[in-house]
This record gives sequence, structure tokens and C-alpha cells, in this order.
Amino acid sequence: MDKVTCKGGPTQIARLLTHYLAAGTPTAPVRSLIFIGDAVEEHPDTLFNLAGQCRLKGQPVFIFQEGADITATRVFSEIARISGGAYAALGAQNAQAMGLLLRAVARYASGGRQALTQSGTESDKLLLAQLPK
Repeated sequence: MDKVTCKGGPTQIARLLTHYLAAGTPTAPVRSLIFIGDAVEEHPDTLFNLAGQCRLKGQPVFIFQEGADITATRVFSEIARISGGAYAALGAQNAQAMGLLLRAVARYASGGRQALTQSGTESDKLLLAQLPK
């Protein structure tokens, strides 16, 4: 990754999930998606349907929320649950917490539940507690 950009405008979470579902191949699968956001402006049922498709393909969604919008909290946590991923709200220590959580997702993507269990860090335990058993 060379850079991160942020653009204002309506959310495009359905577009992101659709792209995620189409990405990868059986020999080179995309094993996880990380989404960081603060709002949802799309119809939740559309997003939940796409999250279900992600679950069926074994492609979990890991969502980290900035801010405290209660609608976003409900929708983000449900997308994560349905897809087999995890949700976390980022607090005052956003940069540090995000770094730890991103490392945990990377461990999961490369080694699954076993990698999180063996690591035993707090961020790994947080993700592990939310992943389906």
C-alpha cells in the first residue's frame, strides 16, 4: 500500500463488498477484507445480503468503526457477524489500536484461528472472541 485517501460523499459499502466477492481465484483467494468507516447510508438489507455471500465464500469482513454513530455500529457489527468476521470500535487511541487490530487480521488471513490462538495478544484475543467457532 502506497497511500491512504479519504473522500467525502455517500458511502459505497455495497460496491466494496461486491468487489471483494469478485476478487481472487480458487488458487489465489482473498482471505479477508478490512473496512474502516464512520457511517452507513445504504440500505442495511443489501449489505447484510452481501455479507451472507461473503460468509458462503469464506471471505470474512473485519470492520473498525471511527466515531459513535449508533446506526453504523448496528450495521457494521451485523455485517461482521454475518460474514464470519469481527467488529471493533476505535477509541481515543485510534492509531495504536488500529495498528494492533490490523496485525491481528493479517495473522488471521495468513494462519486462521490457529495463528490468533498461538499469538495470544490482546488484539488477537479480541478478534478470536468474535469469530464464529
